[in-house]
Order: sequence, then structure tokens, then C-alpha cells
Amino acid sequence: MVISEKANSLIKDFEKTLSLDGPGYGKGTLYAGVDLGTAYIATAVVDDQGVPVAGALTKSQSFVRDGLVLDYVGAISILKEQVVKLQAAGFPLTSAAVAFPPGTTGRNANTFGHVIESVGLEVAGMLDEPTAASKVLDITDGAVVDIGGGTTGISIIKNGEVVYTADEPTGGTHVDLVLSGHFKVGQNEAESMKRDPDKQWEILYLVKPVFEKMAAIVNTHLQNHQVERIYLVGGTSCFPRIEKVMEEETGIKTIKPANPLLVTPLGIALGCKNFCGSSKETVN
Repeated sequence: MVISEKANSLIKDFEKTLSLDGPGYGKGTLYAGVDLGTAYIATAVVDDQGVPVAGALTKSQSFVRDGLVLDYVGAISILKEQVVKLQAAGFPLTSAAVAFPPGTTGRNANTFGHVIESVGLEVAGMLDEPTAASKVLDITDGAVVDIGGGTTGISIIKNGEVVYTADEPTGGTHVDLVLSGHFKVGQNEAESMKRDPDKQWEILYLVKPVFEKMAAIVNTHLQNHQVERIYLVGGTSCFPRIEKVMEEETGIKTIKPANPLLVTPLGIALGCKNFCGSSKETVN
């Protein structure tokens, strides 16, 4: 089984909307989802049919790390810019759903909602990141592994229900540290090197051990569950062959969608439809 044509089509359609060069939006209800990631802050907007109509993506300068909002003011500033830009382009947003890393609870989880409220939007609902991603992937069974900048989230789905979630402090930042140490460069330069398609194949041998470590961590969480497929999402999952490393280390078929970075924010927007008309709700 591979990612469905419908799922990959949704992701590609969302990617196209990031330019905001369309005619705006005419009628119907809009649903927005906000992903406050370590490396990026992303906002996705879908219509009442679940079709992507707009989006924004901004490098976040690590305002969020290890599941915590470290720079509250900075995150608000970027999200406010995105909301203003989307509204000016003809998308009258008034509410949004937001996601948090699995295992984040209490005040730490609520902080993600407070960021939404601080830019003038109502919090339609909250859900964990891998669960949001599963809404795009259109799967009923398997493990969604969301490898972001600071953490790796794991969500196991059985018969369409989330039965297990976990979050581990490993992600793209650890890849940056390896590159920074090897090449004796700053972390920002290492980050640029990691994202450069022309460099990625050259540095694969250096970062492969980090991916193997991630896979070992994921495998530990999957040991007590019968999982036939792993679905990789998140910005770090964009790196070439990371899915092959995951599959080799876990022995489980691993699948990567068209653009892993965009899956979670799009899933949050789709999740927003489920919260419409209800009070603030959290899904763990």
C-alpha cells in the first residue's frame, strides 16, 4: 500500500496555495489549522469541502522546541503576520485549530492555544500532530511518525482510532548539530546545508546514524503493537532516503508522502472541521 492518490493530490494542492496568487475566496465556511513547529510555523486553510484554498509557511527560528513554546512573543509575531496576509488576500479567518506534540499536556498544551488567541482568532480545537497528519493520509491502520525540528511524534492507529501516542526529543536539530560539528560551521549554516538538495546526497553518510537512532527510538515504541506500515511526515522527513533507513532499521514498510512538511498543518485544518460549532476541545 502507498499513499493514496487523493492524499498526495491534497498535499500538492495545498503547496500551490502557498503563493496566494489566486482570486481569494468567495462563499462558504473556511477552516484553518496552525502548526507551530520548531523549524516552521505553518497555517493551512481549507473550504467546507476540505479543499485547500490558502496557506502560509514561515521559518520559525526555533520558537518552539521539544514540545514547548520557548519564544511566545516571537511565535505570535510570525502567526499574526500570516493571519494578516491571509485576510488581506481575501480569506476572512476568525478561528483556527492548533496541534501540539503528542504527550504534551496541561499548561504546556494550552500555551499552543494561547498563541492562536493572541492573534485574534478563536481556538476551534486542539489535537496532537501525528493524529492531524493521519487525517490527510486517509489511513485506518498504521503508525504516523512526525519527525520535526525538535521532536519525533509517534501515533499508532488501529481501525481508525488512535491507540497510542508518544513524543521523543530527537529531530532535525540533531542533524544540524552533527553537521555543525563535522564541518566546524554554525548551526544556521548546517541547517542550510541540510536543506540544500545538491548537498543532501553528499552528507547522507554523516546524518544516516542520526536517522538510524530515530528509527531505533520509533522501533522501541512500536514493539508492543502490531504495525504493518509506517507513514513519515514532518520537515525532517523530507531528507532523501530517510524512509529507507527507517524501513531497514524497523523492518516495517515505510512510506513517505509527496511533501512531508505540509501534511500536519493541512491535517490540522481538516481537523478544524470536526471542531466547528463546538466549544474548545482537545484530542490526545
